[in-house]
Amino acid sequence: MDVDDEALAELEVLVGFDDDLAGEATRIRGLLTGIHPALEHAIGPRISHPAVLEILSRCGGPAGITKAGRRKLTAIAKVHAPRMGERLVKAIMTALGEQTVTVPGTAAADTVLPRLADSLKTVLQQRKQVAEQVEGILDAHPLAGVLTSMPGIGIRTAARILLEVGDASHFASSGHLAAYAGIAPVTRSSGSSIKDEHPARTGNRQLKRAFFLAAFASLSHPASRTYYDRKRAEGKKHNAALICLARRRCDVLYAMLRNGTHYRHPEPAPTAA
Repeated sequence: MDVDDEALAELEVLVGFDDDLAGEATRIRGLLTGIHPALEHAIGPRISHPAVLEILSRCGGPAGITKAGRRKLTAIAKVHAPRMGERLVKAIMTALGEQTVTVPGTAAADTVLPRLADSLKTVLQQRKQVAEQVEGILDAHPLAGVLTSMPGIGIRTAARILLEVGDASHFASSGHLAAYAGIAPVTRSSGSSIKDEHPARTGNRQLKRAFFLAAFASLSHPASRTYYDRKRAEGKKHNAALICLARRRCDVLYAMLRNGTHYRHPEPAPTAA
C-alpha cells in the first residue's frame, strides 16, 4: 500500500465515523417532527446551533419551552446568539402558537430532549476533533488543494469527494460522474407536459449529499449565485435550481481532478463603453 492509499484508508475510517456522528442530530429532529412539526420546522435547520441546543437542554420539549416563556428563552438565546437570539425566540414562539393539539409523547419529550441535546453537544465536540484529524490527512494528499480551491468545498466535502471519486480517472466523462452521484437532473413529464426537474433517485447518496452541500455553500460566490438566480428566473424551484448548479459544478470539478488544476474564477464580463 503506497502513502496515498494508506492516507485514503485512514481518511475513510475518520469520515465514516464523522458521518455516524452527524446522524445524531436526526434523532432530535425526528422526535420533534413526531410531536410538534411546526417547532421542528423552526429550529430543525439550526439544530446544531449552541443557542438551540442550550434551549432544549435547559427547557426540554414544546411543553417546557412554552412554560419557560419568551423572556427566559431570549436570555438563554442571546448568550449563544447575540445577533439572532431575538429572531430565534420569535420563530419558536410563533411555531408553538401554530399547534393547539397536544400529541401523545409530548410530556416524555421534556425528559428526553435535554439528554439528546447534551449528547449532541458532546458529539459536535467529537466532530471538531475528527475534523482536525481529517484536515491533517487531507492536507497531505496532492488533490486536496485542487478540491478546496473550488468555492463551496470545505474539509468534509473534500474528504468525501476524494474518497468516492479520487482523481476521477474511473469516469469516462463528467456526465458519467454526475450519473454516479445521482445529480443528473431527471425531468418529470405527464403526457405532453413537462412538469419539473428533480434529482435522480439512484446514485451514490454520500457523494450526492457532498455535491449538494457544496453547491449550496457556493451560493455566496458570485458566479454560482448568478447561475442559480438565472435558473430561478426560468421558473425552477429552489431544489431544481440547485440540481442544475451542482451538475454544472460537476463539469468543472471533473476537469480540475483530471488535469490536477485549481479552480479558476471566471473573468468578469466586459462593460460596454
